[in-house]
Amino acid sequence: MSNPPTEHLILPGVLTAEEAAETVAGILAVQREDGAIPWFRGHHLDPWDHIEAAMALDAAGEDEAAARAYAWLLRHQNEDGSWYAAYADGDAGRPTGRSRESNFCAYVAVGVWHHYLATGDEAFLDRMWPAVCAAVEFTLRLQQPGGQIGWKREADGAPVADALLTGSSSIHHALRCALAIADEREEPRPAWEAAAGALAHAIQSHPERFLDKDRYSMDWYYPVLGGAVTGPGAKARIEERWEDFVVPGLGVRCVLPNPWVTGGESCELALALWVMGESDRALEILQSIAHLRAPDGMYWTGYVFEGERAIWPEERTAWTAGSLLLAVAALGGDEATTAVFGGERLPRGSAPDCCAF
Repeated sequence: MSNPPTEHLILPGVLTAEEAAETVAGILAVQREDGAIPWFRGHHLDPWDHIEAAMALDAAGEDEAAARAYAWLLRHQNEDGSWYAAYADGDAGRPTGRSRESNFCAYVAVGVWHHYLATGDEAFLDRMWPAVCAAVEFTLRLQQPGGQIGWKREADGAPVADALLTGSSSIHHALRCALAIADEREEPRPAWEAAAGALAHAIQSHPERFLDKDRYSMDWYYPVLGGAVTGPGAKARIEERWEDFVVPGLGVRCVLPNPWVTGGESCELALALWVMGESDRALEILQSIAHLRAPDGMYWTGYVFEGERAIWPEERTAWTAGSLLLAVAALGGDEATTAVFGGERLPRGSAPDCCAF
């Protein structure tokens, strides 16, 4: 008899089998019939968090629901390869924010590669490949001479050259997944390899090329989670600001100096720690946010731990639950999730000409 699809989602002190099933059911309840996964019913959808929730469904064996989420992306991709930053819930995908953010668009490559590894569905990969290509090309048209990726295009199409470290780190991961898809299809993309190498160099060696957002924990761990900073450099980076951002027993701060821990950042840090080979610390982080679990199996976005000491905001998002399931799946050895985030099977990109950077 085969193992149940959620066996790898059982983690001591984090999820029992029943709790994992409740969380998966919670995400499925948020998903609309057209495949869209908004933050929660009545709130907007953004492409990045939609994909994260879809990946969590694949990690839980809900492949058909995940496939519907990717079909939604196909139907709503713009002619230039992008998606809008936000879409209304329950309104046939009406955009509510018409800027087009580079990391939101590139992330489709991560989700598509994850779904393919989870299902082996070659027809799916054939359908999604043109969308991945278009999204990557849209993103790379925003790459700057220093390798970093401009944040977005405004609603009027004007490019924003300023680059975000978190966004560019996510794009680095997406480019590697896109290259893996290209390799699987035997369709080399040397320009993508060069772009990934230049981007990695910028992340590793040129913090001045990015907007100063070091108050945000995502800028701290995302270069590790996105695979640009590895080995001793990754360990040094995490150790340097551990005490700034980690609140023992409660989780990870979103932004300094606010006394606010958030589930999404906590789960992503746990995933970054797993990437570094520090599963014990990853487990401790995931265990520390048990207080954010709601009775329906979903997770509150965050908790203010000084003053009023309250859940805030009072929302339970599909992407927070999704980030937890993905972190647990990685620790539990789910093959598709470990391959996508572990990075050993992902192309690295080509080394840049240092004189040009």
